[in-house]
Amino acid sequence: MNFKPLGDSALLVSFGEVIDEETNDRVHALAGAIEKANFEWLVEVVPAYSSLEVIYDPKLIDFEGVKRAIQGLEFSAEKFEGRLVEIPVLYGGEHGPDLEFVAEYNGLTPEEVIEIHSKPVYRVYFLGFLPGFAYLGGMDERIATPRLEKPRLKVPAGSVGIAGKQTGIYPLESPGGWRLIGRTPLRLFNPSKEPPTLLQPGDRVKFVPIDEKTIKFKFEVFSR
Repeated sequence: MNFKPLGDSALLVSFGEVIDEETNDRVHALAGAIEKANFEWLVEVVPAYSSLEVIYDPKLIDFEGVKRAIQGLEFSAEKFEGRLVEIPVLYGGEHGPDLEFVAEYNGLTPEEVIEIHSKPVYRVYFLGFLPGFAYLGGMDERIATPRLEKPRLKVPAGSVGIAGKQTGIYPLESPGGWRLIGRTPLRLFNPSKEPPTLLQPGDRVKFVPIDEKTIKFKFEVFSR
């Protein structure tokens, strides 16, 4: 573990620069150990791909104190695996306006992009950017595509996009520069539920292509 101060009330614990499931397992194992220890100075832990931000109360402890406390913890990086969640997606058309570009950029047909994108089982590494926005790992590099040069001012909730070697789903309407290839009718963030986010770190995600008739029905059912 490498430690780095982030201002006077947080530090970063890093397990290296590699993005893989084993490293992410260690991140979440440490996050769980810190939360279980229930330190009085702890404000929040924020896991990422291969690092963990620990936010603390500087009136109660300093950087070196937090570092020593974390180094004294025992934790086992067991396989961190959650549910398998199927995400229905209507690809292309008005719901996926960048599908044609992604296909052309990679020398593929739109149908091949859909097949490649919907084949893997993705892992939710962590949540960030927006409430319920899941950073997914496991996308095939054959459909990797750069972000838009000029982000859209409004991306509809449920939009499925690609940015570089990553894919993700916008849980809320927001500005965004990812290439949109489809949209899901599922509601990924609902503040009236507990937990409010559909996806959680460690969950596995499978995209399932659907047609126009199906999505009209499912928007009624799942968007409530």
